[in-house]
Amino acid sequence: MDRAQKEKVVDELGQIFESSGVVVVARYEGMTVSEMQDLRAQMRDVDGSVRVAKNRLAKIALEGKSNASLGDLLTGMTVLAYSEDPTAAARVINKYAKDNKKLEILGGAMGETALDAAGVKAVADMPSREELIASIAGCIGAPASNIAGAIGAPASNVASILSTIEERAEAA
Repeated sequence: MDRAQKEKVVDELGQIFESSGVVVVARYEGMTVSEMQDLRAQMRDVDGSVRVAKNRLAKIALEGKSNASLGDLLTGMTVLAYSEDPTAAARVINKYAKDNKKLEILGGAMGETALDAAGVKAVADMPSREELIASIAGCIGAPASNIAGAIGAPASNVASILSTIEERAEAA
């Protein structure tokens, strides 16, 4: 790899570290090519990516970034899993690591916040952005439906009373 290619890789890695909602660092020693392809496919399904890069180039890309502490995790055969959704990459790689013992989560970063392996698991257990939006929408919509029910209730009560009075009048 010549100097221009290395500079391009450092720039790409810098963009990953800056623009991703979460970056997870894991050790993948012993994984087969098909296992790595399976991990990549699972990450693509959630709009995430997996990147294997030279640790030295990744450390250079981290210089001056808010999540520079990730550099301490970059030793040995490491892979970067990242996504814009703050929980997607963590969720996929955490699930994959449970099924495949060759993949070991070392830590990661969520924005400026450094995460250890337990932190990545905690992020993976969080609801996704879409789930949170649906939950909030449900909370906002519930009072409106209660109000609509309360407004409609007196009208139905009046109609019920009128029909009862009408039935009594007809019976008499």
